[in-house]
Amino acid sequence: MSAPHPLLAQAIALIELERYDEARTLLTRRLAEDPTDVFAWVRLGRCHLMLQEYEEVLTTTGEALALAPEDPDAHRLRTYAFMRLGRPDEALAAAQETLRLAPQRWQAYGALSEALGAWRSRRPEAFDAAVTAVRLAPDDVGAHHALWKAATISGRSDVARQAVREILRIDPQDTWALGKRADYAAEDAAGPPLTGAGAKLPASAEAYATALAADPAAQDLRQGLDGAVFRMLRGTRWLALLCLVIAALAGRVFPTGNDPTALPAPLGTRLYALALMAAVWGFGAWRRYRGMRTGVRLSLWSLVRRLGWARLIVGQSAWCTLTAVVIVTVPWSERTVPQVLFWVALVPTLLTVWFERASIRD
Repeated sequence: MSAPHPLLAQAIALIELERYDEARTLLTRRLAEDPTDVFAWVRLGRCHLMLQEYEEVLTTTGEALALAPEDPDAHRLRTYAFMRLGRPDEALAAAQETLRLAPQRWQAYGALSEALGAWRSRRPEAFDAAVTAVRLAPDDVGAHHALWKAATISGRSDVARQAVREILRIDPQDTWALGKRADYAAEDAAGPPLTGAGAKLPASAEAYATALAADPAAQDLRQGLDGAVFRMLRGTRWLALLCLVIAALAGRVFPTGNDPTALPAPLGTRLYALALMAAVWGFGAWRRYRGMRTGVRLSLWSLVRRLGWARLIVGQSAWCTLTAVVIVTVPWSERTVPQVLFWVALVPTLLTVWFERASIRD
C-alpha cells in the first residue's frame, strides 16, 4: 500500500489529536487537488461530525459513496448524522448497510445500537448490538461507550457504570469517563448530610477534581466540583447544630429531670461536652478536610470567596459552634441568657436550611 498523501497524513494526525477544525482545512485542500480521494471525503465527514456540522456530514459522505458505494465508514458516519438531524428511519437504513458491509467490525454494531435506540420498543435490540460491539472489541473505548449509551437508555445503570469503569481501565485519562464517574459519585452522594449518602460527598468532590485535572477547561466539571464542595459546606451546619444540642444538654439550658433548677452544670459534664464537640468537628470535618486532595481544598476556599451563600453557611456554622462553646463554658446561674443564645443560633440556621430545601424543590 502506498503512503498517504502528505496533506492526508497531517489531517489524520490532527484528527487523532482532536483538532478537527485544522484537519478539516487540510482535507479541504487535499480534495481541491484530488476530488476522487474517497478516504479524504470520509475523514472530512468525520471532522464535520465532531464539529456538529451534520448537514455537511451528509454532503461529504455522499461524495464518498458516489465514488465508493460500499464504503462502510461513510454509511456509519451517515448513521450518526441522520440521528442528530432527527431522521431515525434513514439512520437505521444507514446502520444496517454498515453492518452488511462490515459484519465483523464493532463500529457497525455500535452504529446499529445508536440507530435502534431511537425507538423505545427496540432498545433491547440496541443493548444487544452494543454488547456485541464490546464482545468484538473488549479493549476499545468506543465499544464500551456505545454500551454505556445503550445501557443508559435501557435503564441498566449497573451496566452503564461498568462500561465507564472499563473505559477507565483502558484509558485512565479519558476525560469523558472521568467526568461520568464523577457524576455517578455525585448521584451516590445525594441525600441528607450525616447519612450514608452525605458521607460520600468527599468521594464525589475527589472524582470531579480528578476529572478536572484531566480537562481543566471543562465548565461542567468545574460546576460539578463546586456543587459537591457546596454540599459539603452545607453539611458543616449539621455538625454545628449537633454541637449546639450537646451544649444545651450539658449546660442544662432547659429544665429536665428531677432537679430542674440545679445550676450551674457540673464542671466535669461541661468539660466532657467540650471534648465531645471537638470530636464532632475533628472527625466530621477537619479529618475529612485534611484527607482531601489539594484541588478540592482550593476549590472549597475559592467557593467561599466567590459565593455569598457559601460565606453565609460558614458564618452560621461558626456562630452555632461559638454559641455552643459559650453556653457550655460559662457557669450560668440562671437560664434566660443561654436560652436566648440557643434560640438565636438555632432558629436562623434552621430557617436557612428550610429555605434551601424549598428552593431545590421549586
